[in-house]
Order: sequence, then C-alpha cells, then structure tokens
Amino acid sequence: MITIKKIPTPEQAEFIERWNVALDKSSPEDILTWAYNTYSPKLTMGTALGNSGCVILSMLAKLNLRIPIFNLDTGYQFPETLELFDQINVKYGLGIIRRTSDISVAEFETINGGALYNIDPDRCCYERKIKVLESIAPNYDAWISGLRRDQSSTRANTQVVGWDAKFGLVKIAPLAHWTNKDVWKRIVEESVPYNKLYDQGYTSIGCQPCTRPTSAGEDERAGRWAGKQKTECGLHG
Repeated sequence: MITIKKIPTPEQAEFIERWNVALDKSSPEDILTWAYNTYSPKLTMGTALGNSGCVILSMLAKLNLRIPIFNLDTGYQFPETLELFDQINVKYGLGIIRRTSDISVAEFETINGGALYNIDPDRCCYERKIKVLESIAPNYDAWISGLRRDQSSTRANTQVVGWDAKFGLVKIAPLAHWTNKDVWKRIVEESVPYNKLYDQGYTSIGCQPCTRPTSAGEDERAGRWAGKQKTECGLHG
C-alpha cells in the first residue's frame, strides 16, 4: 500500500496557487464553471453521495455542466445510498456510474479469511476503493470533491483548488468554505435528494460496517471508523 507522491510541475504549482487564492471567496457555481472551462473534458467528479456531494451534483445539473461522474462502490454501501444513487440519476440525468473492484465482496472475503474491514480497515479501503480510483485517475487532469473545511480538523485547511499528490490530479473543492448549515439550507430550498440516513442520526456516511450515527457534540465525521485509529479512507488523506 505504499503510494508514491506525484509532484506538480512548477508551472502547475504556480497556476494552482494563483487560482486557489483567486477563487477562495467565489460562489460554488463560479468555481464549478471555472473548473469546467479550464479542465473539461479532462474533468471528473467522484462522489459518495454525501450531503455536500448531492448539492454539487444539483449545481452541475442546473449549470448544465456535463462531466463524467462516478461513485466508488465498495460493495459495502448502505441500501439507502444505492437508493439515493438511482434518485439522483433520475432527477438530474447526470449519468453517474458505479465503479467497483474486479473482485466481488464474497471472493474478497474468502481470499482474506473474512471481513477485512474488521481485520485491517486501511487495506480494505485501499483494495475496495483506492485501487479503483488509481485506475480512473490517469484519464483525467482534475477532479471535483465535496470536501468542506468545517467537516473535521483534518479537513480544516482544504483548498478550493489544490494538488492531489496521491493521484496526480488537481483537486477542486467548490464547497470548501461552506458550512454544514449552508449545505442543508440549499438541500431544503431546492429539494435536493439526500441520504435518508441523515434523518436517523448519521452525519457522515460511508460503508455500512464502518459507519455509525453520531451523538450531540461529536464532529461530523466521528461516526466513521469509530473506535479505530482511522479518520479517512485514503482518498483525501
């Protein structure tokens, strides 16, 4: 699971820094339009269909910015997430596709002597998610994410335009400066479909075995890999 960091050229680094500063206070819609005009057709978006991601998808549809969009389906997603996948595709017609590992969950667990998420969650994330994105990334120059600075301490320094050294892509976070309250305000105002697990106390939703509802006072991502020394799947840190 050793990842060799990919370094931007000096020209790329200067371009990224210049636009990160220029767009830091811009609206998400303006950031998405800039991303599309700058990188399409080499622009993509990966989404786990969290609340932030769903809002971005609604913006892309409203702006008529058609890009390839994928969901990394580990085989362990909640039924509610799969239901939302269909709802979003029907409402917005974005043609989101599910990208999966070449190895089925049953085969994967047989090979590893059981559920790897209990034994080695880092490797489980790597095998079921990171390796899939590693096969996708070379086709693109930039990707859009739903990261926000208020989600957790590990995301507090999220850039609007940054460099993803793991995948060698420009990473664009149009909601970096938004809050959870901003996201829900947009969901309510525009009837954006969202995962119904949020109504059951979940505040961040990943794979079913590794996600629990959160309690009052916990940060938004406290329910992910609870009880383990792990805060990210590896896509964003």
